[in-house]
Amino acid sequence: MKKFYICIVAALWACTAFAQNGRVKQLFNEGWYFHKGEVPQGEKAAFDHSSWRALELPHDWSVEGPFSNQWASGTGYLPAGIGWYRKTFDIAPELQAKHLFLYFDGVYKNSEVWINGHSLGKRPNGHIPFQYEITPYLNKGGKNTIAVRVDHSKVADSRWYNGSGIYRNVYLIAKEPVHISQWGVAFATPEVSAAQAKATAAVKLENKSAAAAQVLVKGQLLNQQGQAVAEAQKTVSLGAGKATEAGLEFQVRDPQLWSPQNPNLYQLKVSLAVNNQTTDELLQNVGFRTFRFDASEGFFLNGQNMKIKGVCIHQDAGALGSAVPQEVWERRLQSLKALGCNAIRMSHYPHQDYLYDLCDKMGFLVQDEAFDEWEVGKNKWIEGWNVGTPGKDGAFEHFTEWAARDLRDMILRNRNHPSIIMWSIGNEIDYPNDPYTHPVLDEGRNPQIYGKGYVPGNPPASRLGEIAEMLVKEAKKWDTTRPVTAALAGVAMSNHTSYPDALDIVGYNYQEYRYEEDHRKYPNRIIYGSENGDALEAWLAVENNPYISSQFIWTAFDFLGEARSWPSRSSGAGILDMAGFPKPDYYFRQSLWASEPMIYIGTSEIPKEEERRGRNPAPHWNWPTGEQVRVSSYTNCEEAELFLNGKSLGRKKLSDATGRVIQWDVAYQPGTLLVKGYNAGKEVSTHALKTAGEPYAIKVVADKKQLNAANKELAQLEVMVVDKEGNPVYAADNEIIVAVEGPAKLLGLESGSLTSHEDYRSNKRKAQHGKLLAYVQSQHKPGKVNISFQSSGLKPQEVSLTVD
Repeated sequence: MKKFYICIVAALWACTAFAQNGRVKQLFNEGWYFHKGEVPQGEKAAFDHSSWRALELPHDWSVEGPFSNQWASGTGYLPAGIGWYRKTFDIAPELQAKHLFLYFDGVYKNSEVWINGHSLGKRPNGHIPFQYEITPYLNKGGKNTIAVRVDHSKVADSRWYNGSGIYRNVYLIAKEPVHISQWGVAFATPEVSAAQAKATAAVKLENKSAAAAQVLVKGQLLNQQGQAVAEAQKTVSLGAGKATEAGLEFQVRDPQLWSPQNPNLYQLKVSLAVNNQTTDELLQNVGFRTFRFDASEGFFLNGQNMKIKGVCIHQDAGALGSAVPQEVWERRLQSLKALGCNAIRMSHYPHQDYLYDLCDKMGFLVQDEAFDEWEVGKNKWIEGWNVGTPGKDGAFEHFTEWAARDLRDMILRNRNHPSIIMWSIGNEIDYPNDPYTHPVLDEGRNPQIYGKGYVPGNPPASRLGEIAEMLVKEAKKWDTTRPVTAALAGVAMSNHTSYPDALDIVGYNYQEYRYEEDHRKYPNRIIYGSENGDALEAWLAVENNPYISSQFIWTAFDFLGEARSWPSRSSGAGILDMAGFPKPDYYFRQSLWASEPMIYIGTSEIPKEEERRGRNPAPHWNWPTGEQVRVSSYTNCEEAELFLNGKSLGRKKLSDATGRVIQWDVAYQPGTLLVKGYNAGKEVSTHALKTAGEPYAIKVVADKKQLNAANKELAQLEVMVVDKEGNPVYAADNEIIVAVEGPAKLLGLESGSLTSHEDYRSNKRKAQHGKLLAYVQSQHKPGKVNISFQSSGLKPQEVSLTVD
């Protein structure tokens, strides 16, 4: 029986501005200038960029639009092109003796960076972080100029929206000559139990000075109270211009284990000292846990068998494009926690640095993924999903040269996060005939290739196994504590290749119907659901089969791109919309996954024939008087009872419900529709809908009233159209105008609409389902912020925030 055992401790790459002994790391996002379009000699130090647009990073120019059907449906009918960024800066006196580095968390894409006219390098991949040392080319006593050229001229280069530009954070890092290398701490635990854990830290260090040094490498593990629970140290000799590695070992008694339910974190402190002077120090959050996958019994975390209840995500957030502040994902992850979700698939590329930190702190298991295509391009839809003639541009163009380095850097950057439990080398690379093919497709029963058949001119499927073996080997150079996987779409074809055998665990995308057959045929294969629809049957395939450990729903949130034909410009696959507002499917999923009692009701027309979950029942109680209405309830309670204006319409058992949905057909009367959930006869949850009157006023709820000036903190304000009684008006689509006064700015407005072509840079937007989300970010000065919300015919609302 095949098992995969893993035991690791994880370290977070520090992402906020900080200064440590011997090292300074600070955000480098302010004071940039931007020009969209090609600029001859834009890299030259003497070039005058004063007429360019001043802005602050992160920045995504594509989301600024305009939407147009001249662009590609796959990337959201938004423009791309070429863009330039420049910044002039001085070196602070206290940093002039240090070695200086620029760290980019992600630039989409084909970036080249210059400092004072000297090219530092290129990076084609738009999702991989990279770092350049700038020390040799600096004017330490004068002005320095950074120039960055971004080439996203091939617009239809992806199956989804990625944005354009320096859309993630940039950092300036200053180090002493003797320092820890980039991503130079690898932390693992070869032994973990409830009583004791053994941990190791491999520390890579460099000496960029002209003299050899004796370096004291010291490590400490600190508990949540800041107390040292373990220490280790080693002295190493380090020659001038050389690098070496020092190994540290720790013993920790009664470790507090990390899990989604209890994401306990420690802090690792690693320091270097030469002649009793600290030259470098890193502080990183770490967490202890063990896990294993079993071919027959599924997934175990800290010795406990559990189901992985996962979702897939893309990195964008509607109005913000791909330049998304951390607070947005923090709010989104809170919604997923309430759902009962315990895992995130970073589809289909490495994501923002802070997102992994949040998963560690909030408790989400993570699949980290490197590629969506390998050596040959996939179809990129231009006129709509599966419509017309696709394009073939894409990341594959740089695969041969860059794949090993991109995979390495993803792993080195993220290998110490306790949340990550697997590395994926590819998503749907084996999608039949897109591009790989095999004669079995003439007889296969995979619904994704039904009727297409073998295409002799396409690359042979045998290449899948060959490339997978190369990538798996590369991944294991840098981390052997996690399994290497891939998400397979064409299992019927891949089973005739060495591809599945090259993997430690095998992800099946939308292949639930193959679980039982393949488990019998390949009993040592560890199979899990890597991408799945949200139908009940897909979850039952996990719930009822102990050897299937997971489901990853496609997707958690609606996202830009992968759109159908114009005017659609976004994907509606999410169980939450682009504003992060739950859809009815969110509550159905919550009824399957959540441990706390919950209940939801929505309404719909009575279908002429049985339809899936009652036509996605909407949360409103507004219908023509006397019309028969289908009321559907999603719940994890044993029983549900429906009341209309205080009168019971009957109590029903969940165990008797078809498809785990309790339903009543009701003659509509205005008033209040209330459902109560019961466990063991006791009321444990309720949900009510009230008939709404005409739109009357705007109601705003801010997630915070105080913002930090130094950190440029973000407030997220939920805007609702309500009637005179304060009831939400689900049908309202009023245009709402937002004005901000004081030390803050409006970053964007998002309604969740998949078809709106309104300007995302505007301060006005139509509500959808009576709702809107406003993003307001503080600036670097204290004061009072007044935000007004107005709409013709509605009572306005004003919200005050304080920036300090």
